[in-house]
Amino acid sequence: MKQSMMLIPTMKETPADADIKSHQLLLRAGFIRQTASGVYSYLPLALRVLKKIETIVREEMNTAGAVELLMPALAPAELWQESKRWYTYGPELMRLKDRHERDFVLGATHEEVITSLVRDELKSYKRLPITLYQIQTKFRDEKRPRFGLLRGREFIMKDAYSFHATQESLDQIYDKMYAAYGNVFERCGLNYRAVIADSGAMGGKDTHEFMVLSEIGEDTIAYSDTSTYAANIEMAPVVTKYEKSNEALKELEKVHTPDKKSIDDITSFLSIDNTSTIKSLLFKVDDEFVLVLVRGDHEVNDIKVKNILKASVVELASNEETKQQLDCEPGFIGPVSTKASKVIADNAVKYIVNGVCGANESDYHYVGVNPERDFQVESYCDLRFIQEGDPSPDGQGVIRFAKGIEVGHVFKLGTRYSEFMKAEFLNDSGRTQPIIMGCYGIGVSRTLTAVAEQYNDENGLVWPADIAPFNIHVIPVNTKDETQKNTAEQIYSNCLEQGYEVLLDDRQERPGVKFAESDLIGIPYRVTVGKRASEGIVELKVRKDGSVIEVEVEKLIETLQSL
Repeated sequence: MKQSMMLIPTMKETPADADIKSHQLLLRAGFIRQTASGVYSYLPLALRVLKKIETIVREEMNTAGAVELLMPALAPAELWQESKRWYTYGPELMRLKDRHERDFVLGATHEEVITSLVRDELKSYKRLPITLYQIQTKFRDEKRPRFGLLRGREFIMKDAYSFHATQESLDQIYDKMYAAYGNVFERCGLNYRAVIADSGAMGGKDTHEFMVLSEIGEDTIAYSDTSTYAANIEMAPVVTKYEKSNEALKELEKVHTPDKKSIDDITSFLSIDNTSTIKSLLFKVDDEFVLVLVRGDHEVNDIKVKNILKASVVELASNEETKQQLDCEPGFIGPVSTKASKVIADNAVKYIVNGVCGANESDYHYVGVNPERDFQVESYCDLRFIQEGDPSPDGQGVIRFAKGIEVGHVFKLGTRYSEFMKAEFLNDSGRTQPIIMGCYGIGVSRTLTAVAEQYNDENGLVWPADIAPFNIHVIPVNTKDETQKNTAEQIYSNCLEQGYEVLLDDRQERPGVKFAESDLIGIPYRVTVGKRASEGIVELKVRKDGSVIEVEVEKLIETLQSL
């Protein structure tokens, strides 16, 4: 491809609204342009990268036995109402009406559509298992789109769905897809980890996220410093063994704590350690209010609360709801004589001796609080976020944290959708049972951004060879020099004949501009045709490490092949 025919609108200055390196470079190098908040156009260079990522995905999916199809982006609300997600997915779901006032959804994901398709077409165990996938644009109404393609309202995704007669069959396909995902991200050159995760609005259980390690990642990975254990911080279980102090129990006493609402305020005011305090938070769990207790130095993990209580939606009660339910403002609520109908506590709370908690009265706290003597809880369980330094759940080493960008997610959905949507089959005994399902997603446009985030330097992008927009960038220094121009054209033709993808910079631009933009775009190899072209010598630069060698034109293909 000749560069004069390409749309590559590079930028010299970094856009003010681009916060992360990948977003800045993809804009500056002319890969993407914003159309609206969280909505981008993929320009020719970006599209070439996306297509290569898609090719890798297709190859690995096909090898794993999946079959490609394409479903509509627009789905009737009735399908989402059948699955109950119309009510639980949240405001991120793009909802719209047609001219007849019928409700529709712009697909954020396609469990409902694929389940309705399969329930109408597959009725016997003899047709199972089957795995179907598509690569398609998805839509989510993000409250705060940011980081370019990482958190947008429109994005490209590969979503696959498997259908099974038995759990053993699902386990086998899950393992194949898990391995395929590893292959995809390795072929894209990414430094990633597969971590235990929560299924969220998707439902189901047994799920892993594929996280690209990056300081700008929005997810926190909890990993062992001595083993391969890794989990999303939301899902890492706490296995800390607590010990109870032998301190003599004190009398329960109410003390005046004027305007001391936070744990830091209380510990400073009473000159105590935060491990002696009880943090009390009121949560709305589906249609019920639950008081959740954790130790003052810990944070409530709402995902664990949701899973323990088998809830669909868990959210912190508002100040108004807290006052209405408990007759007290947040900051002073506590478990002693509480009006809460249900109280659950993290395991660490059980071991507090002579602690401090809110007195359910503004500006007052209790001291000398002891669980079981002064208040009762329905159950003690693991309700907090794991912390750095905690023992690793696998018993090896201690927990450390890293940031990650989620690029893939695999789920064992089980019968969550097939039961709601009546997707059933006849088993080998002639009995009807719900189809068992798996779900597997890859953020294709997210993967592009994750690669750009990991592969760059001070001069621009540095694409891995397998997904670079072009393999070779040929640059004649002076296009008015016939020898340089003809030599560049010859190299261009020779490389194309050998199957390379080549970008020829045939523009009448200054050499400095050409070289700077070449580094910015990040094509793996650059061939510079300069003054020594008359001697049959050109310059070959490796973008990855900046090394430069002079090569005879006749040996260029041989040299490229060796590299």
